[in-house]
Amino acid sequence: MKAQTLDISTSPHLSKGLGTETIMFHVVLAMMPMVLFAVYSFGFNAALVILTAVTSCVLTEHVLCRLTNKESTISDWSAAITGILLGLVLPPIFPLWMTFLGGVIAIGMGKFLFGGLGYNVFNPALVGRAVLQAAFPVAITTWYGTLQADRFSSISGSVLTFPFMEPVVDGMSGATPLSAFKFDGITTDASNLAFGLVSGSIGETSSVLILLGGLYLVIRKFMNWRIPVAILATVFVFSGALYLSDPQVYPSPVFMLFSGGLMLGAVFMATDMVASPITSLGVVLYGVIIGTLVVVIRIWGGLPEGVMYAILLGNAISPHIDRLIQYRVYGTSKKSIT
Repeated sequence: MKAQTLDISTSPHLSKGLGTETIMFHVVLAMMPMVLFAVYSFGFNAALVILTAVTSCVLTEHVLCRLTNKESTISDWSAAITGILLGLVLPPIFPLWMTFLGGVIAIGMGKFLFGGLGYNVFNPALVGRAVLQAAFPVAITTWYGTLQADRFSSISGSVLTFPFMEPVVDGMSGATPLSAFKFDGITTDASNLAFGLVSGSIGETSSVLILLGGLYLVIRKFMNWRIPVAILATVFVFSGALYLSDPQVYPSPVFMLFSGGLMLGAVFMATDMVASPITSLGVVLYGVIIGTLVVVIRIWGGLPEGVMYAILLGNAISPHIDRLIQYRVYGTSKKSIT
């Protein structure tokens, strides 16, 4: 009689014969349009930052696997996704050595330290970005305008800064729409926000392409649509109520939806399968909490943007949401499973 084996693996658990490599590859495909548009908008600078972030993440994962006598997991595309997301949340003229360091931190601290894919508590790309913001606050808030005439003929000196040297910005910089509103009361045209024709992180290039990428993943059933819908709906309702109370003080809900990194965070970061809840009600509550925190930080916080911190805080409470909202096993009381 042939012996049977039981395969035990970590989440996410996929059906229909789909493996981790398949779903991660489709996530990469969904992000490609906005990556290409970002390179079109910011030129060689953005391309180098994204490429460096991906290289750093993939290389770090491979080296850490070898050092711990594990089989390399770079073929599952998860490290590449972390690198792409990290590159997208950085300024287009961010120094490459800082970008590389961010990739090492994202994989080493945000993923490998917790046990690798399936065990990370926080979104690894945001962990890398958070550390970079704490370590290099000036460089990570130095912005560059889109569609510069020389974006495909030159590379900013800031990007090529030698390690541990202070970056020198040799191009035109400007405030992001969020900082312009928070500190100067200046609003940005909604169409420019939607199509990404503004200063900001590389991934703030086109909300339309981000939404199309998310729609592709939802159609393929590779993304829980409730999370981005809950986040965006909460931001719209909360900011809309504030706007109706005093439109001279608070920005419009459309501005809040399309500015900053909200779309990228809601669609491709908050939906991390491991760091988000698993129940239908849980993911809605998770999205409402993140959306509320985004508005609170943007309006009353000291920083103009709050998406990164909102998602990381949402990741932190995700396990508690799962414990609070559980499927009751048939024949048992809710008390017996807590």
